[in-house]
Amino acid sequence: MKALLPVLAVILLRPFAASCVEPPKPLAPTPDARQLRWQEMEMIAFVHFSMNTFTDKEWGYGDESPATFNPEAVDAGQIVGTLKEAGFRGVILTAKHHDGFCLWPSKVTSHSVKHSHWKMGKGDVVRDISNACHREGLAFGLYLSPWDRNHAEYGRGAYIEYYENQLRELLTGYGPIFEFWMDNANGGDGFYGGACQTRHIDADTYYPWTEIWNLIHELQPQTIIWGEIAPGCDVRWIGNEGGVAGDPCWATVNPKRWLSDPELNQGARDGSVWMPGETNTSIRPGWFYHQNEDDRVKSPGRLMKLYFESVGRSTNLLLNIPPNRRGVIDEHDVAVLRQWHSILDRTFAVDLARSSTAEASNVRGHDRRFAAANAIDGGRETYWATDDDAPQPTLTLTFPKPVTFNVIRLREYLPMGQRVDAFAVDAASGDGAWETVAEARQIGAQRLLPTRFVTASRVRLRIVHAAVCPAISEFGLFKMPATASEPVIARDRNGLVTLSTDLPGPWIRYTLDGSEPTATSPLYKEPFPLRVGGAVKARAFLPTGESGPATARRF
Repeated sequence: MKALLPVLAVILLRPFAASCVEPPKPLAPTPDARQLRWQEMEMIAFVHFSMNTFTDKEWGYGDESPATFNPEAVDAGQIVGTLKEAGFRGVILTAKHHDGFCLWPSKVTSHSVKHSHWKMGKGDVVRDISNACHREGLAFGLYLSPWDRNHAEYGRGAYIEYYENQLRELLTGYGPIFEFWMDNANGGDGFYGGACQTRHIDADTYYPWTEIWNLIHELQPQTIIWGEIAPGCDVRWIGNEGGVAGDPCWATVNPKRWLSDPELNQGARDGSVWMPGETNTSIRPGWFYHQNEDDRVKSPGRLMKLYFESVGRSTNLLLNIPPNRRGVIDEHDVAVLRQWHSILDRTFAVDLARSSTAEASNVRGHDRRFAAANAIDGGRETYWATDDDAPQPTLTLTFPKPVTFNVIRLREYLPMGQRVDAFAVDAASGDGAWETVAEARQIGAQRLLPTRFVTASRVRLRIVHAAVCPAISEFGLFKMPATASEPVIARDRNGLVTLSTDLPGPWIRYTLDGSEPTATSPLYKEPFPLRVGGAVKARAFLPTGESGPATARRF
Protein backbone atom coordinates (compact mmCIF):
# COMPACT_ATOMS: atom_id res chain seq x y z
CA MET A 1 0.00 0.00 0.00
CA LYS A 2 2.84 2.41 0.86
CA ALA A 3 4.36 1.76 -2.56
CA LEU A 4 1.12 2.90 -4.24
CA LEU A 5 0.87 6.20 -2.33
CA PRO A 6 3.26 8.19 -4.58
CA VAL A 7 1.42 6.90 -7.70
CA LEU A 8 -1.99 7.82 -6.24
CA ALA A 9 -0.65 11.22 -5.27
CA VAL A 10 0.46 11.91 -8.84
CA ILE A 11 -2.91 10.81 -10.23
CA LEU A 12 -4.87 12.89 -7.73
CA LEU A 13 -2.67 15.95 -8.01
CA ARG A 14 -2.43 15.98 -11.83
CA PRO A 15 -5.76 17.82 -12.40
CA PHE A 16 -4.88 20.23 -9.60
CA ALA A 17 -1.46 20.89 -11.11
CA ALA A 18 -3.01 21.55 -14.51
CA SER A 19 -5.51 23.99 -13.04
CA CYS A 20 -2.59 25.96 -11.62
CA VAL A 21 -1.34 26.80 -15.11
CA GLU A 22 -1.89 30.50 -15.58
CA PRO A 23 -3.55 31.78 -18.77
CA PRO A 24 -1.41 34.00 -20.98
CA LYS A 25 -1.15 37.59 -19.86
CA PRO A 26 -3.22 39.94 -22.06
CA LEU A 27 -1.18 42.03 -24.49
CA ALA A 28 -2.36 45.58 -23.91
CA PRO A 29 -4.28 47.42 -25.21
CA THR A 30 -7.32 45.17 -25.21
CA PRO A 31 -11.00 45.80 -26.10
CA ASP A 32 -13.65 46.60 -23.52
CA ALA A 33 -16.96 44.69 -23.32
CA ARG A 34 -18.76 47.15 -25.63
CA GLN A 35 -16.09 46.85 -28.31
CA LEU A 36 -16.12 43.05 -28.09
CA ARG A 37 -19.90 42.98 -28.61
CA TRP A 38 -19.59 45.41 -31.50
CA GLN A 39 -16.78 43.42 -33.15
CA GLU A 40 -18.89 40.25 -33.16
CA MET A 41 -21.59 41.97 -35.25
CA GLU A 42 -19.34 41.86 -38.36
CA MET A 43 -21.99 43.30 -40.75
CA ILE A 44 -23.96 46.52 -40.17
CA ALA A 45 -26.35 48.22 -42.59
CA PHE A 46 -26.30 51.97 -43.24
CA VAL A 47 -29.64 53.48 -44.29
CA HIS A 48 -29.43 56.84 -46.07
CA PHE A 49 -33.01 58.02 -46.60
CA SER A 50 -34.03 61.65 -46.34
CA MET A 51 -34.63 64.83 -48.33
CA ASN A 52 -31.90 63.92 -50.84
CA THR A 53 -33.90 60.84 -51.85
CA PHE A 54 -36.54 63.17 -53.31
CA THR A 55 -34.31 65.94 -54.68
CA ASP A 56 -32.00 63.42 -56.39
CA LYS A 57 -28.95 64.92 -54.67
CA GLU A 58 -26.18 63.59 -52.48
CA TRP A 59 -25.73 66.75 -50.41
CA GLY A 60 -28.74 69.02 -50.01
CA TYR A 61 -28.21 72.78 -49.74
CA GLY A 62 -30.55 73.21 -46.77
CA ASP A 63 -33.18 75.33 -48.56
CA GLU A 64 -35.50 72.42 -49.39
CA SER A 65 -39.13 72.64 -48.30
CA PRO A 66 -40.22 69.95 -45.82
CA ALA A 67 -43.14 69.28 -48.18
CA THR A 68 -40.65 67.75 -50.65
CA PHE A 69 -40.28 64.74 -48.35
CA ASN A 70 -43.34 62.65 -49.25
CA PRO A 71 -42.77 58.90 -49.70
CA GLU A 72 -45.73 56.76 -50.73
CA ALA A 73 -45.36 54.63 -47.61
CA VAL A 74 -42.26 54.04 -45.51
CA ASP A 75 -42.32 50.26 -44.99
CA ALA A 76 -39.94 49.81 -42.07
CA GLY A 77 -40.80 46.12 -41.90
CA GLN A 78 -39.67 45.59 -45.49
CA ILE A 79 -36.49 47.63 -44.97
CA VAL A 80 -35.37 45.96 -41.75
CA GLY A 81 -36.66 42.52 -42.77
CA THR A 82 -34.63 42.65 -45.98
CA LEU A 83 -31.51 43.66 -44.06
CA LYS A 84 -31.97 40.89 -41.51
CA GLU A 85 -32.47 38.33 -44.29
CA ALA A 86 -29.20 39.53 -45.86
CA GLY A 87 -27.30 38.79 -42.64
CA PHE A 88 -26.92 42.25 -41.09
CA ARG A 89 -26.95 42.42 -37.29
CA GLY A 90 -27.44 46.14 -36.87
CA VAL A 91 -28.86 49.18 -38.69
CA ILE A 92 -27.63 52.79 -38.57
CA LEU A 93 -30.18 55.33 -39.81
CA THR A 94 -29.33 58.82 -41.05
CA ALA A 95 -31.60 60.79 -38.70
CA LYS A 96 -30.22 64.07 -40.11
CA HIS A 97 -27.87 64.65 -43.03
CA HIS A 98 -25.98 67.86 -43.90
CA ASP A 99 -29.13 69.57 -45.26
CA GLY A 100 -30.52 69.60 -41.71
CA PHE A 101 -33.84 67.84 -42.43
CA CYS A 102 -34.86 65.67 -39.47
CA LEU A 103 -36.52 62.27 -39.87
CA TRP A 104 -38.14 62.62 -36.47
CA PRO A 105 -40.54 65.36 -35.22
CA SER A 106 -37.85 67.34 -33.43
CA LYS A 107 -39.10 69.89 -30.92
CA VAL A 108 -36.25 72.30 -31.66
CA THR A 109 -36.75 72.88 -35.41
CA SER A 110 -39.50 73.14 -37.97
CA HIS A 111 -37.29 71.51 -40.62
CA SER A 112 -38.54 67.99 -40.02
CA VAL A 113 -41.11 65.35 -40.95
CA LYS A 114 -43.54 67.17 -38.65
CA HIS A 115 -43.96 69.81 -41.38
CA SER A 116 -44.02 67.41 -44.36
CA HIS A 117 -47.07 66.01 -46.15
CA TRP A 118 -46.07 62.46 -45.26
CA LYS A 119 -48.65 61.06 -42.84
CA MET A 120 -49.97 64.64 -42.57
CA GLY A 121 -47.02 65.54 -40.39
CA LYS A 122 -47.68 62.73 -37.90
CA GLY A 123 -44.91 60.40 -39.08
CA ASP A 124 -41.60 59.49 -37.46
CA VAL A 125 -39.11 57.54 -39.59
CA VAL A 126 -36.71 57.12 -36.67
CA ARG A 127 -39.50 55.57 -34.58
CA ASP A 128 -40.58 53.25 -37.40
CA ILE A 129 -37.07 51.91 -38.12
CA SER A 130 -36.24 51.67 -34.41
CA ASN A 131 -39.39 49.65 -33.68
CA ALA A 132 -38.78 47.37 -36.66
CA CYS A 133 -35.20 46.71 -35.51
CA HIS A 134 -36.36 45.83 -32.02
CA ARG A 135 -39.03 43.47 -33.42
CA GLU A 136 -36.50 41.73 -35.68
CA GLY A 137 -33.76 41.53 -33.05
CA LEU A 138 -31.37 43.87 -34.85
CA ALA A 139 -29.37 46.53 -33.02
CA PHE A 140 -30.37 50.13 -33.82
CA GLY A 141 -27.94 53.00 -34.37
CA LEU A 142 -28.10 56.63 -35.46
CA TYR A 143 -26.24 59.14 -37.60
CA LEU A 144 -26.62 62.84 -36.79
CA SER A 145 -24.59 65.14 -39.01
CA PRO A 146 -22.69 67.82 -37.05
CA TRP A 147 -22.99 70.08 -40.11
CA ASP A 148 -26.38 71.69 -40.75
CA ARG A 149 -26.82 73.77 -43.91
CA ASN A 150 -30.33 74.79 -42.88
CA HIS A 151 -29.84 76.14 -39.36
CA ALA A 152 -29.42 79.92 -39.05
CA GLU A 153 -26.97 79.66 -36.13
CA TYR A 154 -24.58 77.13 -37.64
CA GLY A 155 -21.02 78.31 -37.03
CA ARG A 156 -22.03 80.21 -33.89
CA GLY A 157 -22.31 79.17 -30.26
CA ALA A 158 -26.10 78.80 -30.28
CA TYR A 159 -25.91 75.91 -32.76
CA ILE A 160 -23.98 73.74 -30.28
CA GLU A 161 -26.88 73.96 -27.84
CA TYR A 162 -29.24 73.06 -30.69
CA TYR A 163 -27.13 70.04 -31.69
CA GLU A 164 -26.93 68.77 -28.11
CA ASN A 165 -30.71 69.16 -27.72
CA GLN A 166 -31.16 66.97 -30.79
CA LEU A 167 -28.79 64.43 -29.29
CA ARG A 168 -30.95 64.34 -26.15
CA GLU A 169 -34.11 63.79 -28.20
CA LEU A 170 -32.62 60.90 -30.15
CA LEU A 171 -30.78 59.23 -27.28
CA THR A 172 -33.72 59.29 -24.85
CA GLY A 173 -36.69 58.58 -27.09
CA TYR A 174 -35.86 55.50 -29.19
CA GLY A 175 -34.55 52.78 -26.92
CA PRO A 176 -31.01 51.37 -26.84
CA ILE A 177 -28.61 52.82 -29.41
CA PHE A 178 -25.70 50.50 -30.20
CA GLU A 179 -23.65 52.95 -32.31
CA PHE A 180 -23.65 56.70 -32.85
CA TRP A 181 -22.17 58.01 -36.08
CA MET A 182 -20.82 61.51 -36.85
CA ASP A 183 -18.63 62.44 -39.79
CA ASN A 184 -16.15 65.20 -40.47
CA ALA A 185 -18.04 67.08 -43.22
CA ASN A 186 -18.19 70.49 -41.58
CA GLY A 187 -18.66 74.02 -42.84
CA GLY A 188 -19.05 75.46 -46.32
CA ASP A 189 -21.81 77.06 -48.33
CA GLY A 190 -25.41 76.64 -47.23
CA PHE A 191 -28.85 78.18 -46.81
CA TYR A 192 -28.36 78.91 -43.09
CA GLY A 193 -31.87 80.18 -42.45
CA GLY A 194 -31.90 82.23 -45.65
CA ALA A 195 -28.47 83.85 -45.24
CA CYS A 196 -27.04 81.80 -48.18
CA GLN A 197 -23.47 82.14 -47.00
CA THR A 198 -20.25 80.21 -46.79
CA ARG A 199 -19.38 79.55 -43.18
CA HIS A 200 -16.04 78.06 -42.21
CA ILE A 201 -15.43 76.42 -38.85
CA ASP A 202 -12.50 74.67 -37.20
CA ALA A 203 -13.94 71.24 -36.40
CA ASP A 204 -11.37 70.70 -33.65
CA THR A 205 -12.34 73.79 -31.69
CA TYR A 206 -15.90 74.68 -32.76
CA TYR A 207 -17.47 71.45 -31.48
CA PRO A 208 -16.91 70.63 -27.80
CA TRP A 209 -16.21 67.00 -28.65
CA THR A 210 -15.45 65.82 -25.13
CA GLU A 211 -18.70 67.37 -23.90
CA ILE A 212 -20.62 65.74 -26.78
CA TRP A 213 -19.06 62.32 -26.22
CA ASN A 214 -19.71 62.54 -22.47
CA LEU A 215 -23.34 63.42 -23.17
CA ILE A 216 -23.72 60.39 -25.45
CA HIS A 217 -22.22 58.04 -22.87
CA GLU A 218 -24.28 59.60 -20.08
CA LEU A 219 -27.54 58.98 -21.97
CA GLN A 220 -26.50 55.68 -23.63
CA PRO A 221 -23.64 54.06 -21.67
CA GLN A 222 -23.41 51.07 -24.02
CA THR A 223 -23.20 53.10 -27.23
CA ILE A 224 -20.18 52.80 -29.52
CA ILE A 225 -19.03 56.19 -30.87
CA TRP A 226 -17.67 56.20 -34.41
CA GLY A 227 -15.19 58.78 -35.66
CA GLU A 228 -11.73 59.36 -36.99
CA ILE A 229 -8.70 58.71 -34.78
CA ALA A 230 -9.66 60.92 -31.84
CA PRO A 231 -9.75 60.47 -28.06
CA GLY A 232 -13.29 59.54 -27.08
CA CYS A 233 -14.09 57.45 -30.15
CA ASP A 234 -14.57 53.70 -29.76
CA VAL A 235 -14.21 52.64 -33.42
CA ARG A 236 -12.59 54.43 -36.32
CA TRP A 237 -13.24 55.30 -39.94
CA ILE A 238 -11.13 53.16 -42.23
CA GLY A 239 -9.99 56.15 -44.30
CA ASN A 240 -11.92 55.51 -47.52
CA GLU A 241 -15.49 54.93 -48.70
CA GLY A 242 -14.56 52.11 -51.07
CA GLY A 243 -15.08 49.32 -48.55
CA VAL A 244 -11.42 48.27 -48.37
CA ALA A 245 -9.54 47.96 -45.08
CA GLY A 246 -5.76 47.97 -44.96
CA ASP A 247 -3.74 44.78 -45.11
CA PRO A 248 -2.71 44.42 -42.37
CA CYS A 249 -5.35 46.26 -40.37
CA TRP A 250 -4.55 46.48 -36.66
CA ALA A 251 -7.27 47.30 -34.12
CA THR A 252 -4.86 49.53 -32.20
CA VAL A 253 -3.95 53.15 -32.96
CA ASN A 254 -2.18 56.16 -31.49
CA PRO A 255 -4.98 58.70 -30.90
CA LYS A 256 -5.06 61.97 -32.76
CA ARG A 257 -7.92 64.40 -33.27
CA TRP A 258 -9.84 64.28 -36.55
CA LEU A 259 -6.73 63.84 -38.65
CA SER A 260 -6.44 61.88 -41.88
CA ASP A 261 -3.60 59.47 -41.45
CA PRO A 262 -2.40 56.06 -42.74
CA GLU A 263 -3.33 54.74 -39.31
CA LEU A 264 -7.00 55.11 -40.27
CA ASN A 265 -6.61 52.38 -42.87
CA GLN A 266 -4.03 50.11 -41.29
CA GLY A 267 -3.99 50.95 -37.60
CA ALA A 268 -0.70 50.76 -35.74
CA ARG A 269 0.94 47.60 -34.42
CA ASP A 270 2.36 49.61 -31.52
CA GLY A 271 -0.86 51.59 -30.95
CA SER A 272 -1.69 52.65 -27.40
CA VAL A 273 -5.51 52.50 -27.74
CA TRP A 274 -7.89 49.79 -28.92
CA MET A 275 -9.97 51.42 -31.70
CA PRO A 276 -10.93 48.87 -34.38
CA GLY A 277 -11.87 49.88 -37.89
CA GLU A 278 -15.30 50.12 -39.47
CA THR A 279 -15.18 49.78 -43.26
CA ASN A 280 -17.97 51.72 -44.96
CA THR A 281 -19.19 51.79 -48.55
CA SER A 282 -22.46 51.83 -50.48
CA ILE A 283 -24.13 49.14 -52.53
CA ARG A 284 -24.66 51.86 -55.17
CA PRO A 285 -22.35 54.60 -56.48
CA GLY A 286 -24.17 57.15 -54.29
CA TRP A 287 -25.29 57.10 -50.67
CA PHE A 288 -28.89 58.07 -51.42
CA TYR A 289 -31.20 56.32 -53.88
CA HIS A 290 -31.07 57.54 -57.48
CA GLN A 291 -33.11 55.77 -60.14
CA ASN A 292 -30.39 56.21 -62.75
CA GLU A 293 -28.16 53.95 -60.62
CA ASP A 294 -30.51 50.95 -60.70
CA ASP A 295 -28.21 49.21 -63.17
CA ARG A 296 -25.09 50.03 -61.14
CA VAL A 297 -25.82 48.07 -57.97
CA LYS A 298 -22.72 46.14 -56.89
CA SER A 299 -22.80 42.49 -57.96
CA PRO A 300 -22.94 39.61 -55.46
CA GLY A 301 -19.36 38.74 -56.39
CA ARG A 302 -18.22 42.30 -55.78
CA LEU A 303 -19.95 42.33 -52.37
CA MET A 304 -18.26 39.05 -51.52
CA LYS A 305 -14.88 40.55 -52.38
CA LEU A 306 -15.65 43.57 -50.17
CA TYR A 307 -16.60 41.16 -47.36
CA PHE A 308 -13.14 39.58 -47.55
CA GLU A 309 -11.51 43.03 -47.64
CA SER A 310 -13.41 44.30 -44.58
CA VAL A 311 -14.75 41.59 -42.27
CA GLY A 312 -11.93 39.36 -43.48
CA ARG A 313 -9.38 41.93 -42.31
CA SER A 314 -10.73 42.20 -38.77
CA THR A 315 -13.05 45.20 -39.28
CA ASN A 316 -16.82 45.49 -39.40
CA LEU A 317 -18.47 46.11 -42.77
CA LEU A 318 -20.89 49.05 -42.81
CA LEU A 319 -22.77 48.68 -46.10
CA ASN A 320 -25.19 51.39 -47.17
CA ILE A 321 -28.50 50.23 -48.70
CA PRO A 322 -30.67 53.30 -49.47
CA PRO A 323 -34.48 52.98 -49.65
CA ASN A 324 -36.11 54.36 -52.79
CA ARG A 325 -38.75 57.10 -53.08
CA ARG A 326 -41.52 54.66 -52.24
CA GLY A 327 -39.90 54.12 -48.85
CA VAL A 328 -38.67 50.54 -49.40
CA ILE A 329 -35.41 48.90 -50.42
CA ASP A 330 -35.49 48.75 -54.21
CA GLU A 331 -36.02 45.42 -55.94
CA HIS A 332 -32.63 45.67 -57.69
CA ASP A 333 -30.86 45.87 -54.34
CA VAL A 334 -33.03 43.15 -52.81
CA ALA A 335 -32.15 40.70 -55.59
CA VAL A 336 -28.40 41.31 -55.19
CA LEU A 337 -28.55 41.07 -51.38
CA ARG A 338 -30.32 37.70 -51.60
CA GLN A 339 -27.76 36.30 -54.03
CA TRP A 340 -24.88 37.59 -51.91
CA HIS A 341 -26.35 36.11 -48.72
CA SER A 342 -26.76 32.78 -50.51
CA ILE A 343 -23.04 32.76 -51.34
CA LEU A 344 -22.16 33.63 -47.74
CA ASP A 345 -24.44 30.90 -46.40
CA ARG A 346 -23.08 28.24 -48.73
CA THR A 347 -19.50 29.25 -48.04
CA PHE A 348 -19.63 29.11 -44.26
CA ALA A 349 -22.25 26.36 -43.80
CA VAL A 350 -19.62 23.66 -43.14
CA ASP A 351 -16.30 24.13 -41.36
CA LEU A 352 -14.16 21.35 -42.80
CA ALA A 353 -11.69 21.70 -39.94
CA ARG A 354 -14.27 20.25 -37.53
CA SER A 355 -13.70 16.80 -39.04
CA SER A 356 -9.95 16.88 -38.40
CA THR A 357 -7.69 15.96 -35.52
CA ALA A 358 -5.67 18.90 -34.23
CA GLU A 359 -2.14 18.57 -32.90
CA ALA A 360 0.11 21.42 -31.78
CA SER A 361 3.87 21.63 -31.42
CA ASN A 362 3.28 23.16 -27.98
CA VAL A 363 0.34 23.44 -25.56
CA ARG A 364 0.51 25.76 -22.62
CA GLY A 365 1.46 23.77 -19.52
CA HIS A 366 0.09 20.60 -21.19
CA ASP A 367 -3.26 21.92 -19.95
CA ARG A 368 -6.32 20.89 -21.94
CA ARG A 369 -7.84 24.33 -21.29
CA PHE A 370 -5.35 25.52 -23.94
CA ALA A 371 -5.40 22.39 -26.14
CA ALA A 372 -5.04 22.44 -29.93
CA ALA A 373 -8.60 21.05 -30.24
CA ASN A 374 -9.96 24.34 -28.89
CA ALA A 375 -9.12 25.99 -32.22
CA ILE A 376 -11.51 23.71 -34.12
CA ASP A 377 -14.39 23.34 -31.65
CA GLY A 378 -16.45 26.20 -33.12
CA GLY A 379 -16.42 28.29 -29.93
CA ARG A 380 -15.01 31.81 -29.60
CA GLU A 381 -14.49 31.51 -25.84
CA THR A 382 -12.03 28.61 -26.04
CA TYR A 383 -8.56 28.94 -27.51
CA TRP A 384 -5.27 27.20 -28.14
CA ALA A 385 -2.31 28.81 -26.38
CA THR A 386 1.33 27.93 -25.92
CA ASP A 387 3.96 28.42 -23.29
CA ASP A 388 5.47 31.88 -23.08
CA ASP A 389 8.76 30.62 -24.51
CA ALA A 390 7.06 29.14 -27.61
CA PRO A 391 5.84 32.13 -29.67
CA GLN A 392 6.41 30.42 -33.05
CA PRO A 393 4.46 27.16 -32.82
CA THR A 394 2.57 25.12 -35.40
CA LEU A 395 -0.96 23.72 -35.32
CA THR A 396 -1.57 20.78 -37.65
CA LEU A 397 -4.95 19.46 -38.77
CA THR A 398 -5.04 15.85 -40.00
CA PHE A 399 -8.11 14.65 -41.91
CA PRO A 400 -9.44 11.09 -42.21
CA LYS A 401 -9.74 11.72 -45.96
CA PRO A 402 -8.62 14.63 -48.18
CA VAL A 403 -10.69 17.81 -48.10
CA THR A 404 -10.96 20.61 -50.67
CA PHE A 405 -11.11 24.22 -49.48
CA ASN A 406 -10.55 27.73 -50.81
CA VAL A 407 -11.18 29.91 -47.73
CA ILE A 408 -9.17 29.99 -44.50
CA ARG A 409 -10.56 31.63 -41.37
CA LEU A 410 -8.51 32.51 -38.28
CA ARG A 411 -9.53 34.27 -35.08
CA GLU A 412 -7.56 35.35 -32.05
CA TYR A 413 -9.07 35.32 -28.58
CA LEU A 414 -9.61 39.08 -28.49
CA PRO A 415 -9.74 39.60 -24.71
CA MET A 416 -6.04 38.70 -24.82
CA GLY A 417 -5.32 41.39 -27.42
CA GLN A 418 -3.67 41.12 -30.83
CA ARG A 419 -0.73 38.75 -30.43
CA VAL A 420 0.22 37.39 -33.86
CA ASP A 421 2.28 39.55 -36.25
CA ALA A 422 2.71 37.13 -39.16
CA PHE A 423 1.59 33.61 -40.06
CA ALA A 424 1.43 31.11 -42.92
CA VAL A 425 -0.83 28.19 -43.80
CA ASP A 426 0.66 25.09 -45.45
CA ALA A 427 -1.05 22.08 -47.03
CA ALA A 428 0.09 18.54 -47.85
CA SER A 429 -1.42 15.42 -49.36
CA GLY A 430 -0.67 12.12 -47.65
CA ASP A 431 2.98 12.04 -46.62
CA GLY A 432 3.89 14.62 -49.27
CA ALA A 433 5.86 17.79 -48.71
CA TRP A 434 4.29 20.91 -47.28
CA GLU A 435 3.29 23.68 -49.70
CA THR A 436 2.49 27.22 -48.51
CA VAL A 437 -1.00 28.19 -49.72
CA ALA A 438 -1.48 31.45 -47.80
CA GLU A 439 0.51 33.87 -45.68
CA ALA A 440 -0.29 37.25 -44.15
CA ARG A 441 0.23 39.62 -41.26
CA GLN A 442 -2.27 40.25 -38.43
CA ILE A 443 -5.19 38.06 -37.38
CA GLY A 444 -7.32 39.92 -34.82
CA ALA A 445 -11.08 39.42 -34.65
CA GLN A 446 -11.22 37.54 -37.93
CA ARG A 447 -8.83 36.89 -40.79
CA LEU A 448 -10.30 35.49 -44.00
CA LEU A 449 -7.96 34.39 -46.76
CA PRO A 450 -9.47 33.26 -50.07
CA THR A 451 -7.16 30.88 -51.94
CA ARG A 452 -7.21 28.72 -55.03
CA PHE A 453 -8.98 25.39 -54.54
CA VAL A 454 -6.67 23.28 -52.36
CA THR A 455 -7.08 19.54 -51.77
CA ALA A 456 -5.13 18.21 -48.79
CA SER A 457 -5.11 15.59 -46.06
CA ARG A 458 -3.02 17.78 -43.73
CA VAL A 459 -3.18 21.53 -43.17
CA ARG A 460 -0.82 23.44 -40.92
CA LEU A 461 -0.97 26.87 -39.30
CA ARG A 462 2.53 28.21 -38.80
CA ILE A 463 3.05 31.24 -36.55
CA VAL A 464 5.94 33.06 -38.20
CA HIS A 465 6.22 35.89 -35.72
CA ALA A 466 4.29 36.84 -32.58
CA ALA A 467 4.93 39.47 -29.94
CA VAL A 468 3.99 36.93 -27.27
CA CYS A 469 2.59 33.40 -27.23
CA PRO A 470 -0.49 33.09 -29.51
CA ALA A 471 -4.07 32.59 -28.36
CA ILE A 472 -6.00 31.19 -31.34
CA SER A 473 -9.73 30.66 -30.92
CA GLU A 474 -10.42 29.41 -34.45
CA PHE A 475 -8.65 27.78 -37.36
CA GLY A 476 -11.34 27.03 -39.93
CA LEU A 477 -11.42 25.82 -43.53
CA PHE A 478 -14.31 26.41 -45.91
CA LYS A 479 -15.28 25.81 -49.52
CA MET A 480 -16.73 28.84 -51.25
CA PRO A 481 -18.77 28.05 -54.36
CA ALA A 482 -17.21 29.41 -57.53
CA THR A 483 -19.21 32.33 -58.89
CA ALA A 484 -19.25 33.15 -62.58
CA SER A 485 -19.17 36.91 -62.15
CA GLU A 486 -18.36 39.33 -64.94
CA PRO A 487 -14.59 39.43 -65.59
CA VAL A 488 -12.58 42.63 -65.40
CA ILE A 489 -10.34 43.39 -68.39
CA ALA A 490 -7.36 45.70 -67.90
CA ARG A 491 -4.25 46.63 -69.89
CA ASP A 492 -1.11 48.22 -68.45
CA ARG A 493 1.17 50.75 -70.13
CA ASN A 494 3.35 47.95 -71.47
CA GLY A 495 0.43 46.49 -73.40
CA LEU A 496 -0.12 43.46 -71.13
CA VAL A 497 -3.78 42.47 -70.71
CA THR A 498 -4.97 41.06 -67.38
CA LEU A 499 -8.28 39.23 -66.88
CA SER A 500 -9.70 38.77 -63.38
CA THR A 501 -12.88 38.09 -61.44
CA ASP A 502 -13.95 39.32 -58.02
CA LEU A 503 -13.21 35.96 -56.40
CA PRO A 504 -11.00 32.94 -57.08
CA GLY A 505 -12.58 29.86 -58.61
CA PRO A 506 -13.96 30.39 -62.14
CA TRP A 507 -12.02 29.76 -65.30
CA ILE A 508 -11.84 32.73 -67.67
CA ARG A 509 -11.95 32.17 -71.43
CA TYR A 510 -11.44 34.91 -73.95
CA THR A 511 -11.40 35.86 -77.64
CA LEU A 512 -9.53 38.52 -79.61
CA ASP A 513 -11.56 38.40 -82.84
CA GLY A 514 -14.80 39.92 -81.56
CA SER A 515 -16.61 36.58 -81.20
CA GLU A 516 -18.40 35.46 -78.04
CA PRO A 517 -16.22 33.41 -75.64
CA THR A 518 -17.33 29.77 -75.34
CA ALA A 519 -16.20 26.77 -73.32
CA THR A 520 -13.68 25.99 -76.09
CA SER A 521 -12.15 29.49 -76.33
CA PRO A 522 -8.58 30.04 -75.09
CA LEU A 523 -8.20 29.68 -71.31
CA TYR A 524 -6.68 32.67 -69.54
CA LYS A 525 -3.57 31.65 -67.58
CA GLU A 526 -1.41 34.75 -67.39
CA PRO A 527 -1.24 38.33 -68.73
CA PHE A 528 -0.81 38.41 -72.51
CA PRO A 529 0.46 41.18 -74.84
CA LEU A 530 -1.88 43.36 -76.92
CA ARG A 531 0.54 46.12 -77.81
CA VAL A 532 -1.06 47.31 -81.04
CA GLY A 533 -4.59 47.37 -79.62
CA GLY A 534 -7.67 45.36 -80.46
CA ALA A 535 -10.84 43.92 -78.98
CA VAL A 536 -10.92 41.58 -75.98
CA LYS A 537 -13.99 39.64 -74.85
CA ALA A 538 -13.98 37.46 -71.73
CA ARG A 539 -16.39 35.22 -69.84
CA ALA A 540 -16.07 33.23 -66.61
CA PHE A 541 -16.95 29.52 -66.62
CA LEU A 542 -17.57 27.26 -63.62
CA PRO A 543 -16.49 23.60 -63.43
CA THR A 544 -20.19 22.72 -63.79
CA GLY A 545 -20.26 24.36 -67.22
CA GLU A 546 -22.27 27.38 -66.12
CA SER A 547 -21.05 30.74 -67.32
CA GLY A 548 -21.52 34.37 -66.41
CA PRO A 549 -21.99 37.49 -68.52
CA ALA A 550 -19.35 38.43 -71.07
CA THR A 551 -17.20 41.56 -70.80
CA ALA A 552 -15.82 43.38 -73.83
CA ARG A 553 -13.16 46.08 -74.10
CA ARG A 554 -11.44 47.68 -77.05
CA PHE A 555 -7.95 49.10 -76.69
